[in-house]
Amino acid sequence: MSLIDPSAKIHPSSVIEEGAVIGAGCDIGPFCMIGPKVRLGAGVVIKSHVVIEGMTEIGDETTVFQFASIGAIPQDLKFKGEETRLVIGKRNRIREYVTMNLGTEGGGGVTRVGDDGLFMACAHVAHDVQIGDRVILVNSVAVAGHCVIEDDVIVGGLSGIHQWVRIGQGAIIGALSMVTADVLPHALVQGPRAELDGLNLVGLKRKGVSRDDINQLRAAFQMLKQGEGAFKDRAQRLSEDFDSDYVARMVAFVMGDSDRGFLTPK
Repeated sequence: MSLIDPSAKIHPSSVIEEGAVIGAGCDIGPFCMIGPKVRLGAGVVIKSHVVIEGMTEIGDETTVFQFASIGAIPQDLKFKGEETRLVIGKRNRIREYVTMNLGTEGGGGVTRVGDDGLFMACAHVAHDVQIGDRVILVNSVAVAGHCVIEDDVIVGGLSGIHQWVRIGQGAIIGALSMVTADVLPHALVQGPRAELDGLNLVGLKRKGVSRDDINQLRAAFQMLKQGEGAFKDRAQRLSEDFDSDYVARMVAFVMGDSDRGFLTPK
């Protein structure tokens, strides 16, 4: 039996399968299908013609627009029907034709989306992706399996993110970019075969980052670009030369595990 809060509004043409949990104040429009292992938090709005399946959890006050497909099995030939999950946080806006897939056993079993994100029309979030808070994927962005996208990242329209790539906090990816290696926190990346093109200074200023921190980031970026030795060696030296938390975050990112290497300053 489904657990439907009495305050929820459900259009009579929609199908809520037995076992689904529908939270207080949810509003499910016409011709939707909600699978038996789906859990919707309070105040979730499902517009119309939306399919939500698999072991999918959607956080409070998220809105899913028409024709989205949420919680389908991965587009991965290694997937053999194992029970995996998709966990979506609070207050997200998931626009038309967005697809978000379940995880795989080999990738940790969970695809995870944080809070307050905007996923514009036709964006795709593949299996085992880990997305932070306040992330924006513009129209037709494709994020391949196992990627990590940290908080406050913006990915421009029609861009592709290669599997296993990490994108650091506050980075911005220009439209029509193909990103095949890790992107530093607060970096600006653009180009058909994406290149690191500086810092996301506009984003830093909009967030109210202090002038001192911005200046230290700029100096650190120049040292990464022009210093001697391997890229990780240059990054390690930054921790000795700067006392900014933003530079420390950049160093920690570079020193972390990377499956794809890094886009490096030209």
